[in-house]
Amino acid sequence: MPITDTSFIEAMKAKQSEKLAKLMQNITDSENIERKLAVVILAAGLGKRMKSADKPKVMFELAGKPLIQYVMELACKLKAQRIIPIVGHHRELVINFIEDLISSLPCPTEGGSTEIPNGSEDISNAVIDFAVQEEQLGTGHAVMQTEKLLRDFDGVVLILSGDVPLLKYSTVSKLVSEHFFHGNNATLLTAVFTNPAGYGRIVRDEQNNFVRIVEEKDADEKIKKIKEINPAIYIINAKLLFDSLKKITPENNQKEYYLTDIFHFIPKEKIGTVTVDNEMEVTGINSIEQLEEMEKIVNQ
Repeated sequence: MPITDTSFIEAMKAKQSEKLAKLMQNITDSENIERKLAVVILAAGLGKRMKSADKPKVMFELAGKPLIQYVMELACKLKAQRIIPIVGHHRELVINFIEDLISSLPCPTEGGSTEIPNGSEDISNAVIDFAVQEEQLGTGHAVMQTEKLLRDFDGVVLILSGDVPLLKYSTVSKLVSEHFFHGNNATLLTAVFTNPAGYGRIVRDEQNNFVRIVEEKDADEKIKKIKEINPAIYIINAKLLFDSLKKITPENNQKEYYLTDIFHFIPKEKIGTVTVDNEMEVTGINSIEQLEEMEKIVNQ
């Protein structure tokens, strides 16, 4: 029997039109991301296992370039409106390097070449500020230091780690697209590691939905068996980010403000994930041994 209830048909049409309008707006937002994107780079770590008291971890070189340069180049490719490295330990070395970099470095292409045709974007087009973390009180505390700089910023914040040099532009673009396409409040990058030791674990429910992140230092034996890890790469709506940071506490084994605790205050149904299949791409450098191993892989 054909449907003759015109009110039902009109309601369905209106619903479909609303969904289409939202989809088109999400696509437009994704395409215009450079107008509303701030990139925050965690670069204040002491790097105790790097065995150097006089050199910040992000200034150690991989294939002839400091780790922080790889992340700055990635921010450049994204055409971010704001770029904010968070510095701490021997910050003058990091600040001086970045200031020299942004005055001379053309934005590299996806293939890595720095031979850019006329008219291409330059990293110096972004507004670059430095946030300072005087005390090492955790990643959440580090991001808190950017609030004054982003007080009037109405957009999204992409948080990157300054010691993750091989993250690809295509992966971050996918993260951004996922965030806007689904209208998320926050979207996380995850990866499945053969040996997840040292990383926070992604906990999911029976329907495979994101539930929470548990830092390894606070994990029990059951959690430690999870192989899906958190490489600390997120995109979060700015206002929600700073509202959530005000709610976190250092009530954990390390007495630190964990950035991951903000996800306790964001509705789970509005948190998305993107899983990368290249373990090396999201591997952070935490020791000289890891740096040497990555150097071998890059050279190969």
